[in-house]
This record gives sequence, structure tokens and C-alpha cells, in this order.
Amino acid sequence: MASSMMESLGSLNKDSFVSLLSKLIGESKFVQNNPPELIPQEDRIVNHVLDSLRPYSTESGGGPLVINHVAYHSGRGNLIVEYPGSVPGKIVSFVGMHMDVVTANPDEWEFDPFSLSIDGDKLRGRGTTDCLGHVALVTELMKRLGETKPVLKSSVVAVFIASEENSSIPGVGVDMLVKDKLLDNLKSGPLFWIDTADKQPCIGTGGMIPWKLHVTGKLFHSGLAHKAINAMELGMEGLKEIQSRFYRDFPPHEQEKVYGFATPSTMKPTQWSYPGGGINQIPGDCTVSGDVRLTPFYDVKEVMKKLQEYVDDINSNIEKLATRGPVSKYVLPEENLRGRLTLSFDEASAGVACNLDSRGFHVLCKATEEVVGHVKPYSITGTLPLIRDLKDEGFDVQTSGYGLMATYHAKNEYCLLTDMCQGFDVFVRIISQLEQD
Repeated sequence: MASSMMESLGSLNKDSFVSLLSKLIGESKFVQNNPPELIPQEDRIVNHVLDSLRPYSTESGGGPLVINHVAYHSGRGNLIVEYPGSVPGKIVSFVGMHMDVVTANPDEWEFDPFSLSIDGDKLRGRGTTDCLGHVALVTELMKRLGETKPVLKSSVVAVFIASEENSSIPGVGVDMLVKDKLLDNLKSGPLFWIDTADKQPCIGTGGMIPWKLHVTGKLFHSGLAHKAINAMELGMEGLKEIQSRFYRDFPPHEQEKVYGFATPSTMKPTQWSYPGGGINQIPGDCTVSGDVRLTPFYDVKEVMKKLQEYVDDINSNIEKLATRGPVSKYVLPEENLRGRLTLSFDEASAGVACNLDSRGFHVLCKATEEVVGHVKPYSITGTLPLIRDLKDEGFDVQTSGYGLMATYHAKNEYCLLTDMCQGFDVFVRIISQLEQD
């Protein structure tokens, strides 16, 4: 039965896929997500998906697909598509194919980011890898189910979502679908989040803690350095001490090897700013910003608490902090002045470690090995906060994707048609394996 179902579903219809993807990339200019300047209108994508699937839906009477278009903001819909199975509660879902994209500046690209171009096996344009390529791919899967109508025990559900790339406008996407319990039925089977890359299971992601360290010293003439508290030097030495303590308290974790994380947890600066001034002025203020990337085996709140403790201790013992040169200092007793570090955080998110004992993980690995030729799960400290939320809600979340990590969020983004064809084959084998349960 499984083999006949695989024969029925067949392989990806390349012409249909490329035609749909061309329409989606043609909308990518209008689904860039960078508020307040660029607010995506995901319904522009939804409409093309509906055009493909509606002929095979209960809505048109032409097929079995049950379609639910759910919008919480005008023009910014989500789409839930179900191919019903025969066994109540038996289900498999493909979720996370988001219909917004990151920004692209055409002046910096070698080709037009907002129209699909084809160079051999390369399908080029903003969203081909992340994530309009996956939107088109899963649409083609659901279309094939609607066309061929195989008898399945499992219901197959696809959830196309809005607002993944930027969360500054709340209450738009999958978070609301979960809140309104529209996805609760997916908890009874594996949920595959289709928004990673390179055709292998991504089994772990990182948490992120964005931080700012404001440094207060005393501005003075650089020729009289003994009368200044150099905010830049204090920031450098203070941050060095904070980083040293962080790596002492949050060293590489033994589970990181099990999950194949490319890096352990890290804390580092990524931005530096100060109010400005002359080259002959020692700055009295500056701000260092950066992030913590945290593997999911450490607790985000505990790390934030520790970082604040480090800063408090440094401030209390600032005389003991290393200085730079014979007149460098962070205290001016005659003026009753002390340099100071002030730590603040932006919104933090936790990482996720997928369940390596779940049925979902095992079928994904077997399908990947059969199609790609090998299976090598990997983990990165990039963030996918939405899947942590889903796991915490009780979903068996596994992740994969068929774009290219090398072009993720990059200029000159592209995916490979052969990789997308393999992705379709993986989906078919996942469904087939679950039919044997």
C-alpha cells in the first residue's frame, strides 16, 4: 500500500513548481518584513496558493482539500490546508513555510531580487531559499494529494504562516494560530517545520539574548588623561571581564556533541557607539551592544541573571578592574566620581533541542537517507523562536529545509531545483512511512 501511494504521488512536477514559484517571487517586493517602513502583505502569496489548491478543495467541490484562511491583520493571512485521512487523530503536518521575506536592495544584487530568474539548476530571487521556495514546494505536495486522492490513514496538514522574519508587530502569525487552538489537532502526530536548509534534519537551534552595555566615565582633554575616566577603556576591560566569567559559567555542554552544534554558547560584542567628539577628547560615554547565542541546554533567564550579577560585582569593585597604562583609572576620588556599567536587554528567546527519540525524527532521518543518500543531522545557534514555543506547547517538532544555508538572508539568494525535487520526495516518504504504523 505504501509503495502504491508513493507511485500515486510520484515526483515533483517541475514545470508547475517553477511556474508557481515565479508568481511568488514576483510578489516578494511586497512581502518584505521590516516595519515600520516595510509591512508585508502575505495575502498576496496566499492568493497564488489558493489559486493552485482551490480547484481541489471542498470549497469548489473539486476535491478533498479543506482550506482555512485565517487573518488577524488585514492583508496578512495564514493558510491551513488539510487532506483528510481515514483514522481520527492520526496526522502529519508540514508547518512554518512563511510568506514574508527579509529585505533586498536591488542595487546590491547581480540580478533582480524581485523576479524569478533561472540559471541552469539555480532558481534565483529573494525568497527562493527562505522561504517562498518551501511555500511553493508544499503547495505542490498538497495539490498532488488533491489531484490523486490516495486513501490515507493519516490526515496531512500544511500550515503556511505570516510574519516569521520580524516579530515587532505581534499577533499576526503562528503564535495566534496556537493561541486560538487552531493547531491543537497537530499534537497527535509529528510536526515538520520546513524552514531550514541543506536537506538535512536540523535538530537544535540556539537562544538569543540581545544586550546593551552602557558605559559612563568622565569626558576630558586627552592631554590631561589623569583627569578623565575613559569610557572606551572601561567598556573594553569591563566587557572582557564579563565575557571571561560567562565562558567560565557556561562552558561547552556535553549534549552539544550529541546534537552536532557547530559552536557552543557565545557572548560577544557586535556594535559600538559613542556620542561623538574630537580626537583630542577622552569620551565620557559609550555603548557596546551584542548578543548571547545560547545552546538549548542552558536556561536563558539564568544567563541573564548571571550577566547582571557580573556587572553589579564589577561596579562594586571597579578599582580592581584592569586598566591601560599608568594614568588609566575608573575612579576619581577627589571628584567623588566612579565609572559605571549599566546592562540592559532586548527581547530574548530560547533555543530548542528536538526529540531524538520521536517517531517524527526517525521517519525524517530514514526518508532523508533514502532520498539524499546520507543523513547527518546538524544544529546551529541561529534562532527559530517559534519552534521552541511549539515544543513547549506539546508539539513533536522536527525541522528540515531544502534551500541553501549559504544563501540564507544573503544577497543573490537562490535555491537549486534538484534540491527542491528531493524535498518533495522526502515528504512523500515521510507520509508513506507513517502509513505503515
